[in-house]
Amino acid sequence: MKKLLLILLILALAILIASLMISKAQNKKTLPVLNPCNVNPILVDSAIQRKCTGHKIGNFSFVNQDSNIVNQSYIENKIAIVDFFYVSCPSICPVMTSQIKRVHDYNFGPSNDDVVLLSHTVWPEMDSVSVLNEYANRYGAKSTRWSFLTGEKKELYTMARKQYLVVPDIADQNFNHGGEADFIHTENVVLIDRKARIRGYYDGTSAKEISQLIEDIKFLLYAN
Repeated sequence: MKKLLLILLILALAILIASLMISKAQNKKTLPVLNPCNVNPILVDSAIQRKCTGHKIGNFSFVNQDSNIVNQSYIENKIAIVDFFYVSCPSICPVMTSQIKRVHDYNFGPSNDDVVLLSHTVWPEMDSVSVLNEYANRYGAKSTRWSFLTGEKKELYTMARKQYLVVPDIADQNFNHGGEADFIHTENVVLIDRKARIRGYYDGTSAKEISQLIEDIKFLLYAN
């Protein structure tokens, strides 16, 4: 009888442990890799809307507030936070920059240096290197961590539309992309992982969403 009770007790413990393991697995945090087919189609070029695998941030080359070249090698094997703004913006940009500063100031522990921020101007005609430098200093930005980028307008807009997928694409074949009449504006902040893949979009004007961004960065840095 005692032997039977012992067997039943062992079975009960085994079932309990298995249930706890299943529950833990079900509740385990995940952060999906996002491809064009997972993003609002309004923000995706019609040519790649059905692309569901393999989307990665491609080559780029811009200049930061210290006149240094920042290209794809800068974000290699790093977590990158990306946004688009312009210095004289009176509406969402100051709010976004203040929220992104929270990420800049956050200490992510041993891998803190593996987190970088890329803020791209959408008005390069006005936002020169010196203007960006003054703006960066206003927010206490360390250029080794937070780059305010300028460059050719067409290249900046191509990155926004074709790579980061943060603003609506314009299907009109006669429209001059990146031309004088073209102007983009978005509150979208993008999370890029160590393999240059999109892992999340966040409203840069929302303190709650930037708090979630910080949690998601920690997940990418330290999740097994």
